[in-house]
Amino acid sequence: MLGSAVGGGEMVRQVGSPDQAAELRIRARTQALADIALETGCTVVAADLLDGDSVWQDRALCAQTDPEAFWPEKGGSTREAKRICGRCDVKVECLEYALAHDEKQGIWGGLSERERRKLKRRVA
Repeated sequence: MLGSAVGGGEMVRQVGSPDQAAELRIRARTQALADIALETGCTVVAADLLDGDSVWQDRALCAQTDPEAFWPEKGGSTREAKRICGRCDVKVECLEYALAHDEKQGIWGGLSERERRKLKRRVA
């Protein structure tokens, strides 16, 4: 059975089990993150977010919240994203991913681009 229209007129299928609904929400949020990454020139390739190899991303609190908080406009507040990261069980994995992939934009593992650059300089 088809549900109501969402975002750009796309239709979503209603599902019976809570597990199926959760899976669809995770996939939709991951797609939204990939779209924002592409729009902002983030070095994450959409396929990296959508391939399913990064199981930690499925458990990330940011996957359950507004993804735009994690890519604020220049000079915008990072407070909300960092608050969410502070409670996230996969914060370390997220930061490791950002450092390994040289993420230049967004909040990853509770750190901004500037904070990640400083961390890399201290470690190097």
